Amino acid sequence: MEELIKTIAKQTGISEDMAQKAVNIVMDYLKDKLPPALGGQVDALLSGNADLSQADDLLEAGKDLLGGMFGK
Repeated sequence: MEELIKTIAKQTGISEDMAQKAVNIVMDYLKDKLPPALGGQVDALLSGNADLSQADDLLEAGKDLLGGMFGK
């Protein structure tokens, strides 16, 4: 997750502290909206504890879910 925070800070020009807050807000939102199993996988992926052999399945499920959330 540290890499994501640094990337957000660099690309937006905000402090790493503010980027951390933004990531936390987005993660809380996603965990609230995603099915529990998928939310746990996202958490594991960002914390570096994910089984990357399932990453493709996670990405496909995320695309389907986000597409449904945005009416696509």
